[in-house]
Formats: sequence, C-alpha cells, structure tokens
Amino acid sequence: MSKKGKVLVAMSGGIDSTVAALMLHKEGYEVVGITMKTWDYATSVGVTGKKETGCCNLDSFNDARAAAVEHGFPHFILDIREEFGDFVIENFVDEYLAGRTPNPCVMCNTHIKWRALLKRADAMDCEFIATGHYATVHQHSNGRYFVRKGIDETKDQSYVLWGLQQDLLKRTLLPLGGFRKTAIRQMAHDFGYPELAKKNESYEICFVPDNDYRGFLKRRVDGLEEKVDGGLFTDKNGKILGKHKGYPFYTIGQRKGLDIALGKPAFVTGIDPDANIVVLGEEEDLNRQEMLVTKLNWLKYEGITEGMEATTKIRYKDKGALSNLLIHENGVQVRFYEEVKGVAPGQSAVFYEGDDVIGGGIIQRPALPTTI
Repeated sequence: MSKKGKVLVAMSGGIDSTVAALMLHKEGYEVVGITMKTWDYATSVGVTGKKETGCCNLDSFNDARAAAVEHGFPHFILDIREEFGDFVIENFVDEYLAGRTPNPCVMCNTHIKWRALLKRADAMDCEFIATGHYATVHQHSNGRYFVRKGIDETKDQSYVLWGLQQDLLKRTLLPLGGFRKTAIRQMAHDFGYPELAKKNESYEICFVPDNDYRGFLKRRVDGLEEKVDGGLFTDKNGKILGKHKGYPFYTIGQRKGLDIALGKPAFVTGIDPDANIVVLGEEEDLNRQEMLVTKLNWLKYEGITEGMEATTKIRYKDKGALSNLLIHENGVQVRFYEEVKGVAPGQSAVFYEGDDVIGGGIIQRPALPTTI
C-alpha cells in the first residue's frame, strides 16, 4: 500500500487526464485508471455511419489503457451510459424545450461523473478520486472544502465544478491546477508520449460530436420540427417581425443563423416557449444588471451574508463582473455593479472571492433590460 494513498483517476485518453494519472503515479500514489463510457453515438443520437469523436471513442479508450499498462497500474472501462443518458441528456433536452440554455458539463460533473467515480472508488478501497481539470481543491480554516481557479487563466475549469458537494471535494485531487497547459504538454512529451502532446482537444458536447445541438434535438424529440415551426419573431414591444423555425433552436445572445433581414444587426434577447416567440433586439437590449440564481451549492462558506460582494461569472469564458449577492426566498438575487451582456436562463452563475469559488447555481431569470 502506497504511503500517499490509493486514487481512482478518470482517464479519457486525452492529454490532461493521462498526465494527471502519470503525475500521481510518479508522486507515489497507488493509481487505478478508469475510463467512463458516457454515451453511444448510434443509440443516443440515432445516427450511424459517423465516426465517434471526443472522449467517448475506442481510440481514446485504447490510449488510456495503453498508458496505464505501460506504467504498471490497472485500468478499467466503466459503462455509465444509462446513468448519464437518464439525467444529463434528458435535462439537456428539457432545458431547451423550456426556452433555457443548459450546461451539460456542469450537470454531468455535479450529478453523474463524480458520484460514479466515488461509488467505484469506495468499491476499490480508493481514498481519493482525481481528474485532469485545471483547478485545485483546498480546505478553509472553517473546515469546508472549496475549488480554486487553476493558475492558467486560459484553461481554468473551476466554473464547471461549482456543483461538487463537500463529500466529493474532500476526496478529490486535481493535480493539474498548479500548472499551465504548456507545462502539461511538456510533461506528456517527457513521459514518452509526444503524439499525445500534439493531440487535438475537443470542445464539443460529448453527446453532440457534430456540434449541431439543433439536429440533436430534432432527432431526439419526435415531431419537434412540426410542433414548433412557424413561431414568431417579435421586438421587445411585441411587434411581429417575421417567422422563425421554432424557439428551441435559438439561444439568448444569438446573432448568426436567424434568417431574417431587418436592415441592422439583430440579437435574440428573449424566448417565450409557451407562445413560441423569440424576441429580437439590438445588442444593448442584452444588457442586464440583475438576475435570479437558484439551485445553489455553497463551497467555501455554508452560505452568504446579505449584500456579500463577489465576482460573478455567467458563462465559462466570462471574465466575471463585480456584484452584490442578495438573499432571495428562492435563491440569490445578483445585482451587478455595471451592466453585463447576455444573461441566459439555464446557464450557471458562479460566485468568486478572488480565485476561490464561493458557490454557484443556475440562472433562473434575468431582470428586464436596463434599456427599457
């Protein structure tokens, strides 16, 4: 038994998770690799004859297993397609049908991936679980565990980890958070995997490998096109501007692919699923200064004090904006110091104190445009 302990490492076959496993192995942990099959292209999407891409293909499984075998630690493949599909994919579809914009990676991390890892870690007597995310886990003086940003701002993934609960964080190792991506590529080369160092990264949703979520929805929901076709584009005052192809196929802030000529740039500023209406406006109509956030999970503290200041991120690549967090009967009302653009219900709002994640939740609704 290793003095460092036994750790179950999620290995996708990509550079980050492979280097994470090899780093921990080199540091003296007893490593067990596990690759999770979360979906199947033919059954989940209903399309055959297309090559699987991203993390859930046979090549990736073989790459993960080869690295484990070469370095002398065990590797297993775990089929969680049923667990994944029942929650993540159904939530993805339901959110779009409700006129919201989901974040499936957050849902997967929060409800599926970490729980599946912890369950198998317990079965294998592993004290820890680990992934290749660019972030770190720390324990506050109050005893609570929280996530901190990775030092590489261009790769930081703390935003997608806000939903992890204390029992998960307590046992999580994130060895890449203290390194920049360039250093990880060099490590891959030094470990003897120069081809891995050059491997392309996938930024697609794993179960939508063609990056066409509209096509996925059409294939997933029988008769969806017929049900939602012919809805109306309106302006913020209700004036009819034209017809669209169905509200689930649009997202807040969208500009391209609207197929409507108004003589000036138009943006999706609102979606009414009940009336099948998509509201269009100018870019400034996307500005908001408040929003309601629900389904909260607190990390660094058990909760917040009224008016607590935090930097709030409303999307993965968002730099964040200073705000006050106000206690609301249904969650937290976020009041930004300055207007922010493109608040989309269904996306995650993550609250930071410096580089530390205080907590996060799901954007329920934004306030009315400040331009009205």
